[in-house]
Amino acid sequence: MAWKLPPKAPRAFKSDLDEACRHWEAYCAGEILDRPIVCVTAPREGVQGAPGATYHDRVFGDMDDVIHRDLCNAAAEYHGGDSIPQLQLSFGPGEVAVFCGADLCWSDDPSGTNWSKPFVEDWEKALPLRIREDHPLYQRMLRFYRRAYELAAGKVLIAWPDLHTNLGLLAAARGSERLCMDLLDQPEMIDQAMQSARAVFTPLAEAVRTAGHLDEIGYTGGIFYLEPHAVLQCDFSYMIGPEMFNRWVMPALEEEAQYMKYASYHWDGPGALVHFDSLMASRGLDSFGYVPGAGHGDIIDHMDLLHRIQKAGKVVSVSGTPDQVKLMHRKLRPEKATYCTRAGSVKEADELVKWFTRNT
Repeated sequence: MAWKLPPKAPRAFKSDLDEACRHWEAYCAGEILDRPIVCVTAPREGVQGAPGATYHDRVFGDMDDVIHRDLCNAAAEYHGGDSIPQLQLSFGPGEVAVFCGADLCWSDDPSGTNWSKPFVEDWEKALPLRIREDHPLYQRMLRFYRRAYELAAGKVLIAWPDLHTNLGLLAAARGSERLCMDLLDQPEMIDQAMQSARAVFTPLAEAVRTAGHLDEIGYTGGIFYLEPHAVLQCDFSYMIGPEMFNRWVMPALEEEAQYMKYASYHWDGPGALVHFDSLMASRGLDSFGYVPGAGHGDIIDHMDLLHRIQKAGKVVSVSGTPDQVKLMHRKLRPEKATYCTRAGSVKEADELVKWFTRNT
């Protein structure tokens, strides 16, 4: 075998990890073995999970408790096919802006949703944006990754934090409406601001990778490809046209993808589809997970888009019910698709994987 599992690969809750990694390796090489990538989870009968950790728990709670709860849930979940259990440590979608100086704001609803408060009043005074290494929340994240390695290595995959960087970082720092005006009124200043934002990504990723010993566990860009992989995005892109996207967003995304070696793009909502041509011509963005958005149906309702993505040579990452992923598999190229679903039982999960093998 050309590939080799790292020393702390997550085997504890995934007895068939070697087989799953064979499929991931073939997938990364643009090949296929006996079926496409199929990630299917199911509840383990008689195994009790724990309350899932919220953003609030990760920011304010006991680290060991959060990690142990996630490990308890990993034990209660069956990961069939190519699904691999993960530990998620993100503090929220605005965490990178917070590390750079924004305040963290919290919702009153029980979901524990949070966001970052814009803090840039004058770009000339605010630049360069940088990670404030003495920031308490940034230091907590690094401690969290170190502790996760101590308690969870060999059991689960430790996932990347929410990487809302590039132009999304500027939107969080300045506010979306004000940034829209800046793009028109002072584009040269945004050139400088984007240089600053792009300089944040690699040191942040390196610090997390080192703190969590991710090389020893397995991560996108390492020895092999594991799910969940690094997901890149720019949700702000729906507010700009292709010219601005190509000037400010695309170069940053390609840099981030180059660091990750293999990356997926989170494509959010129909308003972002205006950038189809640019994204299909991108270097390093290998797969695309499209989220139709409220009122626009499920991903299976957008088969034309999925076919266009595959025709451009990219991979589609799709999810749905077991019946929906079966139907999509019959219509999509198997080497250019990954499927994610949830079954009602371990038996149903295994039968679904066998179905994909028989029908590929």
